[in-house]
Amino acid sequence: MKKILMIGTGGTIASGPSSHGLVPQLNSDEIIKYIPDISSICQVETIQICNIDSTNISPEIWIKLIKTIEENYEKYDGFVICHGTDTMAYTAAAVSYMLQNSPKPIVLTGAQKPITMEITDSKTNLYDSFLYAASDDASGVQIVFNGKVILGTRARKTHSKSLQSFSSINYPYLALIQDGRIIPYIKQEKYKKPIFYHELNSKVGLFKLTPGASEDVLGFMFEKYDAIIIESYGVGGIPNLPEHHFLDLIHEWIVKGKTVVMTTQVPNEGSDMTIYKVGKELKNRVSLLESYDMIIEAVVCKLMWILGQTNEQEEIKKLFYKTVSNDILYNYY
Repeated sequence: MKKILMIGTGGTIASGPSSHGLVPQLNSDEIIKYIPDISSICQVETIQICNIDSTNISPEIWIKLIKTIEENYEKYDGFVICHGTDTMAYTAAAVSYMLQNSPKPIVLTGAQKPITMEITDSKTNLYDSFLYAASDDASGVQIVFNGKVILGTRARKTHSKSLQSFSSINYPYLALIQDGRIIPYIKQEKYKKPIFYHELNSKVGLFKLTPGASEDVLGFMFEKYDAIIIESYGVGGIPNLPEHHFLDLIHEWIVKGKTVVMTTQVPNEGSDMTIYKVGKELKNRVSLLESYDMIIEAVVCKLMWILGQTNEQEEIKKLFYKTVSNDILYNYY
C-alpha cells in the first residue's frame, strides 16, 4: 500500500464559523478523521505548514511548501496538499515551476464547503485526491476537484460558490474520477528524477487594461516591479491613438531592463499580437514577451520562478518560452 503525505495549509475545508465569518480551524490530523475510507486506498501521514485563508498565500509559503516536499520526497509515494480554493490555481502553477519533472504525484485539493458541514464537497474531493495520488500512472502537479483532474499549469477558479470551482483552460482534463474509478484521458510523462528550485522573485506586477486606463499607473508599476504583465483585450494590443503614449512608455522601460509580457483577459484561445495594428505595432517595436495560450496564473508564477534564477534578458526569454508541464503549446523557437 502506497504512503501519501498530506500537507495542510488551511482553507475553507479546514474552516469553522466565528463571529467574523469562516476561518481555518482544523489541522490535517483532524481533517483526515472525517474520511476513514482512505485507509483502504493508502497509508496517510500528515504535516501542517500553515493554517490560513488562501487569500493570505504568498511566495514565502510556496518556498516553505517546496522545502517540505523536498525534505520528505524519498519517504512517500505521493503528496496531497490541502489548500483554499481562492489561490489554489496560483499555488498549483508555482509548484509546477518549483518542482519540475516529478515522477511522484503532487495533488492539490480543497473544498467550497467546510468538512464539518453536513452537506460538503470536502470528503469527496479528499477521497478522489488520495485515490489519484495512489494510482500507478499519476505524476507531476495537478488539481483534483469535483471529479476532475486538471494540470497544475492550466487550472483556473471559474466559479466562486458552486462545487464545480475549477476549469482547465486551453488544455483537456487529465482524467475524470467517477464512483471511485479513475477515467484517464491524458497520460503524463514520467520522469526519473525531480528538479527542485528554491528561489522566487515576487516583484511581478499585473496591469489590467481597461478603457481609460492611466499611463501614469503603468509607469508607477514599472518603478516598483522587475516584470510587468499587461492583461490586454482580445488577442492583445495597446491603445495607440495620438493621445496615448503607452508604446513609448513600454519601450522606455524595456530599454532600462524591465521584462514585459502581453497576455489577454479572454479566458480561452490565447493571444496573437500579429492580427491587429494595436498589437503588431507594439510587438515590432519593442522586445516584449507574449503569453500565447498560457493562462495568467501560470504567467505570474513562471515569471517569479524565472526572475528568481536570472536577470539576463535572453535567458529570461528562453525560459519563458520553454514548455514546462505543458504550460505553453506555442513553439516560439
